[in-house]
Amino acid sequence: MTDSIPLENQLCFSLYATTIAINRAYKPLLDSLGITYPQYLVLSALWEEDGRTITAIADRLALEPSTITPLVKRLEAAGFVGRLRNPADERQVQVRLTAKGGALRAETTCLSDTLLKRSGMTADQLIELNTKVHSLRDALVGSG
Repeated sequence: MTDSIPLENQLCFSLYATTIAINRAYKPLLDSLGITYPQYLVLSALWEEDGRTITAIADRLALEPSTITPLVKRLEAAGFVGRLRNPADERQVQVRLTAKGGALRAETTCLSDTLLKRSGMTADQLIELNTKVHSLRDALVGSG
């Protein structure tokens, strides 16, 4: 029987623990903006392309539509987005940013600034790391 690999030597655990650390660093900033990290991700998808459907947002974030719907409803209640059924297909719900939701984008630059400062890395180093993580994700998704 072989010994198990210690947690700190397991890439999956390192990525998981890093994600938790980033979320903890972001939390006070997001709290001050009145949104959660999952809501921030939904808004980010809409900042990339406004008017996406619930399904398109879910696909972009690699989540299920049933996960996105309550996030969108809370964002709508807070005035950041509006929902509209597609008249051509009532099953589709399009999500559009409100002026308040669009304006929030400028206020979220503090997240990148915080990550850069706390990481002790340069912007180029973080970009390189992100590129490697993307390559790993793509390889894992492609082999699935």
